[in-house]
Amino acid sequence: MQKNRKIKSTATNRKSKNEVMTFKVDANLSALLKDIPNRSEFIRSAVASALDSNCPLCAGSGFLTPDQKRHWDRFSRQHVIQECGDCHEKHLICNKGHA
Repeated sequence: MQKNRKIKSTATNRKSKNEVMTFKVDANLSALLKDIPNRSEFIRSAVASALDSNCPLCAGSGFLTPDQKRHWDRFSRQHVIQECGDCHEKHLICNKGHA
């Protein structure tokens, strides 16, 4: 039996010591970031936004594990991917009971 883990709230995390991370960027990205007033906040916000937009199945990897693929195959028997007539983005439509 797995124990439930509590995740600290954002407010609690702000009180904890921040971890410093560094990363390399090419010259073009460096030039673009140079004039941003608060680069750290901008980068934190961009990373958080990117993580929030990841595919819930593959977590942004672009690939499904064999088990995820098996689940997807089962799910997709009753769902189709369609283009939205308004925004033209793809989204899932449930076909259950409409076949």
